Amino acid sequence: MTRDPRYDILFEPVRIGPVTARNRFYQVPHCTGIGWTQPETLARLRGIKAEGGWAVVATEETEIHPTGDCEPFHEGRLWDDRDIPAMAIMADAVHEYGALAAIEIMHHGGSAANWGTRLAPMAPSHRPIIYYSPVQARRMDKQDIRDLRKWHRDAAIRSKKAGFDIVYVYATHDLSIAQQFLERRKNDRIDEYGGSLENRARLLRELIEDTKEAVGDKCAVAVRIAADELIGDIGLTHDGEARDVIAMLAELPDLWDVNISNWPNDSQTSRFAKEGFQEQYTSFVKSLTTKPVVGVGRFTSPDTMVSQIRRGILDFIGAARPSIADPFLPKKIEEGRVDEIRECIGCNMCVSSDYTSTNLRCTQNPTMGEEWRRGWHPEIIPPKKSEGSVLVVGAGPAGLEAALAAARRGFEVHLAEAGSDLGGRVTRESRLPGLSEWARVRDWRVGQLERMANVSIYRDSTLEAEHVLEFGARHVALATGSTWRRDGIGRDSGFEVPGFDLQNVFTPDDLMSERVPSAGPVIIWDDDHYYMGGVLAERCRAAGLDVTIVTPAAMVSAWTVNTLEAVPIAKRIARLGIDVVTYASVVSFDGAKVVLVSGLTGEASELLCASLVTLTARLPVEALYLDLEGTRDRWTDAGIASLTRIGDCWAPSTIQQAVYTGHKWARGLDEEPELLIPRELPRIESGRLKVDL
Repeated sequence: MTRDPRYDILFEPVRIGPVTARNRFYQVPHCTGIGWTQPETLARLRGIKAEGGWAVVATEETEIHPTGDCEPFHEGRLWDDRDIPAMAIMADAVHEYGALAAIEIMHHGGSAANWGTRLAPMAPSHRPIIYYSPVQARRMDKQDIRDLRKWHRDAAIRSKKAGFDIVYVYATHDLSIAQQFLERRKNDRIDEYGGSLENRARLLRELIEDTKEAVGDKCAVAVRIAADELIGDIGLTHDGEARDVIAMLAELPDLWDVNISNWPNDSQTSRFAKEGFQEQYTSFVKSLTTKPVVGVGRFTSPDTMVSQIRRGILDFIGAARPSIADPFLPKKIEEGRVDEIRECIGCNMCVSSDYTSTNLRCTQNPTMGEEWRRGWHPEIIPPKKSEGSVLVVGAGPAGLEAALAAARRGFEVHLAEAGSDLGGRVTRESRLPGLSEWARVRDWRVGQLERMANVSIYRDSTLEAEHVLEFGARHVALATGSTWRRDGIGRDSGFEVPGFDLQNVFTPDDLMSERVPSAGPVIIWDDDHYYMGGVLAERCRAAGLDVTIVTPAAMVSAWTVNTLEAVPIAKRIARLGIDVVTYASVVSFDGAKVVLVSGLTGEASELLCASLVTLTARLPVEALYLDLEGTRDRWTDAGIASLTRIGDCWAPSTIQQAVYTGHKWARGLDEEPELLIPRELPRIESGRLKVDL
């Protein structure tokens, strides 16, 4: 296949100071949950992006000094020369495929508590650090500023020694000391670094000038800056001080990387923002500078990308999440394989990796974070080692991924689905408010499967144990999913809750099957703490019903702190007039009211309730598995070599985990069982600790 000429503009080279990017695809800095802790893992992850066609591949934020330590989060580190070899591995991995390696060096200032180093944080003025923590940053004096400039310069020189082509000055996301100096609410200095905007921008100017002087002969210098903080005139705005700062420094850096601050604004989920959502805040930048501009907007459509370039909004198509969902997105456009792009669904499971300090993961791309550890490649999978067919029962996210990965290995694959629609929980959940883009998990996989000659799909095919035995498949995967409990058992209660067996008790499965409460008030009993409680509350409110969410947590949808959605969800719930009761347990229901017990005082109270929606836990649909287990003595004669449960049938979890387990199962067919999870480990040599880099 050949590239559509409409997209030729995306593959034009672009000069960035002393270096040239081979095309307009730019993986902007993004966190991984890996950082300095696993250099080989990180290098392989970034190298795959370069192989996939990204012309620039950047690190995550990289700390320059122990006074800017953001533990327990795992970011990059370039504190001293000992960190150079680990960073060089990544630069080398990116260069192997002809891409430019960029590094985002930075100091956290008043955004990090320095839990690891136990040093006092520094900031423009005396302020508590931005995260809820009993730690306050001290006001920097002139020597501190001189020290900071030296640390930044030294880190830039180390970056050059490590082989990086682009060195960042970071001033966005409310995480960087350079941005904190710009902000009036955080900078009340009365010296030359405070007061007027020119004074508040002095440090940013000096960091840019220092970096250019130190490495500008060979390295481009980029500035990543907030074009708007979305908090009005008390912050930086695209039609106010952010615009003025960029105008003031317009020609100083070699590239402008612009976004909106803070991180939850910059990486909004698809539930709250669609493709290209940042344009209204960043479109002014190119009118102020002749230097190239990169910006983001969760771009997945090549037509949208072309529009950004042709209309003079951007010079580079920046991406973090779309480059995670499909590291080969540029190559697929270049080679005329647009319909093969795994489009980001905007769920922010990738972000949760950073918040939980665990290896990067993705709902759409199960290989993400496993490139080094397991040797997984997003586009290449080892061929099968034996003959025999595969039967996958259930066409939800786990079943679809298992069938696709097995088929790509060359197996004859049979996919049986009990219903007429493919996609399982993805199909059902994507019909809920704000989750329509989640259907991409289904659509991409079904689209790939339907064009494969070695795949047969059977809809409306409820299989029983005898059917499986008669099928004659060598490998059988059961992806029959799970159902929501309706008895009240979950995290909060280990026992059935009285009254949960009444007719006016509903589960998420009911609402997703259009059995929606017809009478209010509705109580949403949310002991799940992810997105479901909020979207079901929206669903009931849209039906004109009064709704109250009750949760034992301190806030609605508490786990979504990890996906940057907690505050947007709380705001939407409030604007819709949905009440929230926190720190409370539902202990009984009589059909007309629920009895609550406060987790704070232990006192009981009552709420009127015509319809109760319960979200507690789920149960695997495992009847078929148990029946087949009872026929184990017949497996050999039936030709069955393996029978495995995957996805929610194995252990109910996220859609991301379901996809991952389906992929892992297919990769493991005919392979030796994995006894130990590969890890990057230090070693002891001659009584001394060594680390292989």
